[in-house]
Amino acid sequence: MKVVVIGGGASGLMAAYAAAKNGNDVTLVEKNEKLGKKLYITGKGRCNVTNDCSPDDFLQNVVHGEKFLRSAIYRFPPKKLMELLESEGLPLKVERGNRVFPVSDHASDVTRTLEKACKRVGVRIELNIEILKIDVLHSTMRGIVSNKGEISCDAVILATGGLSYPSTGSTGDGYSFAKALGHTVLPCRPSLTGLNLKGDFSSVQGISVKNAVLTARQGQKVIFSELGELLFTHYGVSGPLVLSLSALINRLDIPSLTLTVDFKPALDEGSLDDRLLRDLSERKNEQMKSVIRGLLPGNLGGLVLTFASIPLQKQANALTREERTRLLSALKALPLFPVSLRGFDEAVVTSGGVDLKEVDPRTMESKRVKGLYFCGEVLDIDAFTGGFNLQLAFSTGYAAGKGIPVDGI
Repeated sequence: MKVVVIGGGASGLMAAYAAAKNGNDVTLVEKNEKLGKKLYITGKGRCNVTNDCSPDDFLQNVVHGEKFLRSAIYRFPPKKLMELLESEGLPLKVERGNRVFPVSDHASDVTRTLEKACKRVGVRIELNIEILKIDVLHSTMRGIVSNKGEISCDAVILATGGLSYPSTGSTGDGYSFAKALGHTVLPCRPSLTGLNLKGDFSSVQGISVKNAVLTARQGQKVIFSELGELLFTHYGVSGPLVLSLSALINRLDIPSLTLTVDFKPALDEGSLDDRLLRDLSERKNEQMKSVIRGLLPGNLGGLVLTFASIPLQKQANALTREERTRLLSALKALPLFPVSLRGFDEAVVTSGGVDLKEVDPRTMESKRVKGLYFCGEVLDIDAFTGGFNLQLAFSTGYAAGKGIPVDGI
């Protein structure tokens, strides 16, 4: 069959490779001047290609689409991706949290390897091609219309990405194509991103707390409570804990949530009170802004004191029991008031997209248009950080490529 893959990112490259290896005549078209533009910035330029875990463990890290993705992940799990990349000449290494990176630490090597693999199996690659329309007649694929003319084909794989990092070309084109072809596109929201908070956090910008517990509640229900790293920013909070939290709350009413931070999770309130009393006794002639630095880094102590309504200049030996109680409460459960998530220009992935009910999970073919396939971020799938989202792109791309029958039957 004659196949056109629209999009030269992770899912598109894998889809093109799989379709061509299956014996199809494949052309990959990319609107940018080079392939894998978003791949270049993943993992801070190192490209966390996948997570070296079992399919079952992998699926536990999927936030949306776990049931839909089961077939694709089992068919093309992390192990198979790693084997493919290494067989194509890209040595890999496994780091903390089973995160997999190229040994070179260069994301460009991942793109180069996938491009080489595609060309080896006969994929034609066309750059600077902007798709204007997908041509369908009676719910059957006819071809595409681009800025450089028409291309007839039997199948189209839509691998256009989402809305995150629009500077890389992820501008939501695929959603428009999907809607025009009768598909439902669920609302898109940023995921794996920071959180805007009420208040001024400029005084604590850049301060990182390594072992804090961040808890989020919706009413009385705890929807997130994890130990990890929290980073304060000029707008509020970010860091690994917040990125994970954002994946779980991006479809909720953010301002209605209540957040608290426990800065001393290793100590219960009694033990922390003992520690505080000792510090106050040993440094009784110092100001509280100085004493608190023994418990919290930088200006973070000042933020906590302010919330507890304790003057920063107050002498330690003048601290009342009531003030100490308020300080303990702030150290164990500092409230944060969320306003919104940061935008798509900072989000690692997009949550939302083409409704999975309208796509065959085994082949990624549309249930509405014969010969139309989806893969990657354009679908309503997303996961936590750690290489999981790229693997979703590779696995769904592989399923889409393999799902196209060579003879069209």
